[in-house]
Amino acid sequence: MQIDDPTVKAEVEAAFRAYEQALVTNDVATLEALFHDDPRTIRYGAGENLYGMDAIRAFRRARSPAGLERQLVRTVITTYGQDSASAMTLFTRRGAPGRIGRQSQTWMRFSDGWKVVAAHVSLIEDADAGVGA
Repeated sequence: MQIDDPTVKAEVEAAFRAYEQALVTNDVATLEALFHDDPRTIRYGAGENLYGMDAIRAFRRARSPAGLERQLVRTVITTYGQDSASAMTLFTRRGAPGRIGRQSQTWMRFSDGWKVVAAHVSLIEDADAGVGA
């Protein structure tokens, strides 16, 4: 298995950027399109555990669009073969000083493109204000 094939990595990086843009602009249609539409898709959020695309859709559609801007720090995207990848990043938000967010995503290639099949988001105290410096 080839890890970080340049072509595959570029594809996942583009999907990740599209996800990030959709997230901070609250483009719900794109966010939904980038998650695999399946009852086995999981998203653990900062305050919710979502099992299945129906639960993820309901969360996205009800979420406030305020305060979604964030700064990514230390993003690491790794591809495994031609069809799977992980994307890990830290993030900060102006509205959450002293806290650091952590986001992990498992991406898989489907016939209609790259999709998130599992995601986790959490916030912790930022013990090291120099993270990413």
